Amino acid sequence: MRAAPALALVMLAALLLVLVHDAPHQTFQQQPLPKIAPAPEFSLTSQDGGQVTLADFRGKVVAVTFIYTLCTTTCPVLTPMMSFVQDQLGSNFGTKIAFVSITVDPERDTPQVLKEYAQAFDANLAGWAFLTGTPDAIRDVTRRYGVFASKTANGDVDHTFLTSIVDPRGILRVQYVGVRFDPDELRRDLLSLLQEP
Repeated sequence: MRAAPALALVMLAALLLVLVHDAPHQTFQQQPLPKIAPAPEFSLTSQDGGQVTLADFRGKVVAVTFIYTLCTTTCPVLTPMMSFVQDQLGSNFGTKIAFVSITVDPERDTPQVLKEYAQAFDANLAGWAFLTGTPDAIRDVTRRYGVFASKTANGDVDHTFLTSIVDPRGILRVQYVGVRFDPDELRRDLLSLLQEP
């Protein structure tokens, strides 16, 4: 009589092994990112003093962020995080994927200051542009991307922390709000847009 429960357990285990082995293999399929709208164009000055437009990046996936070099709150978190993602992208960075960091403090963030900031964070300038412009141009681009920026009495700039992803056709696909987005999710989203037809 004792053999019956043991035999039942062996048969149950064998059945489970067959079911698990014959189960269809499921793979993770990432949903395509939504298409929000054409990304707002801009024409600004790079860390090297040249004019840069969003159209210059057509054919590449672009991550657009807003920073300023004297920021002591969110920017020192964002820029190293972006630098980490830059390194994780390997040979796709610069050739197929680019980063654009636009200052919200154009009075102090000259091209030379932005270049020094980029170097301090090991930004690969072959694929990462740090941009400035006139106060009016910066106000316009921040407004059109949905970023709030306002100078405080002590000269700091309160600003919305926003990262926008633009596809190779210039379409805004996703916006991350805040510094707590997952760098691996950002990397996956950037790479997923390279796979689209």
